[in-house]
Amino acid sequence: MQAWYAEQCVPEIGERFAREIIEKVEALQTHPEMGRVVPEFDAVALRELIHPPFRIVYRHDKKRVRIVRIWRSERLLKLP
Repeated sequence: MQAWYAEQCVPEIGERFAREIIEKVEALQTHPEMGRVVPEFDAVALRELIHPPFRIVYRHDKKRVRIVRIWRSERLLKLP
């Protein structure tokens, strides 16, 4: 992500997005249910945070939060 914004001659935007996404992910430690259930799957343990233009998809169980993927929000999630 940061490399792409640097190639577009706006590295500060990539740095800002990276910082903001890290802050959101860190907040999941204390608020793991703050994201909505991923609409494509309707599974309570699979949640997402939207940080335009990105989507942070994570899996939440009783002991941990695992980041599944971070990518552009217009892309749909496909699992194998």
